[in-house]
Amino acid sequence: MTDLRQALDDYLRLRRSLGHQMAEAAYLLPDFVSFMDTRGEQTVTVAAALDWMKTREPEVVTTVSPRRITAVRGFARYLSGTDPATEVPPLGLVPYIRRRGRIFLYSDADIAAIMAAAKETIPQPLRAATYHTLIGLLAASGLRIGEAIKLDRDDIDWTEGVLHIRESKFGKSRLVPLQDSATNALREYDTLRERLMPRPRDPAFFISLTAKRLIYACVHPVFRALVDTAGVGLGAPHRPRLHELRHTFAVRTLLHWYRTEDNIQARIPSLSTYMGHREPACTYWYLSAAPELLALAAARRDGVRKAARP
Repeated sequence: MTDLRQALDDYLRLRRSLGHQMAEAAYLLPDFVSFMDTRGEQTVTVAAALDWMKTREPEVVTTVSPRRITAVRGFARYLSGTDPATEVPPLGLVPYIRRRGRIFLYSDADIAAIMAAAKETIPQPLRAATYHTLIGLLAASGLRIGEAIKLDRDDIDWTEGVLHIRESKFGKSRLVPLQDSATNALREYDTLRERLMPRPRDPAFFISLTAKRLIYACVHPVFRALVDTAGVGLGAPHRPRLHELRHTFAVRTLLHWYRTEDNIQARIPSLSTYMGHREPACTYWYLSAAPELLALAAARRDGVRKAARP
């Protein structure tokens, strides 16, 4: 183990002991250290950080590029305490420009077609039911895919119809109440799973044919295949994505509120909490995600302005 790699292990251990998650740094920095080892360098410099970034994104600066530099900046600040030759990349060295592209919004027919494809094209009954129920849950609850596949059997309160989402993104845990129809669908899957694969050792609610928890690397291509089979998104600017089931849930909820509620601003923080957003500002982004929603928001704003005039 090189001195730099040992220093990285010590850095991550220290930061975690102080309560920091360090998930992204733990993912990015080992690659940076390997890059430095390949070059035979043990002192972190701004030039080395930029060279590493450019070798990983040689054509264009991506949204990951500034995050690479941010990870190196934290590590370099730690190293500078023992190695005065260390250069700490300055803030803004690679600006972070957040770009949100157009999202695909699923219709009821789209979701029904994808779920039907799971039942009709996956030959194994348990696997077919797993994907049919998983996709239905994502559409009905707005969960992140990582949250859904992380669910354990004990995370479901069958009496209250509530999911316990544990330490999800940003380290947050929350309770997610479901409609009765969603709870009943989960119960049907639970009954089928117990019949076809009774008492698996893995505590996961959604399991694979090997009786283990689903992983995203397997779920993603299966979902892509089901979307293609169902013919969903033909002619769309991009292929419909799994995460856009979550976007669709948020947009639909806001559309319903704008059509039926008076005080939308008071409701948005509750949607932010329900979806596990870091802050309500993340939820407000959905107002620009659908033309109809944006028009309703603008009309509501104009109505409030007119009512406020003397």
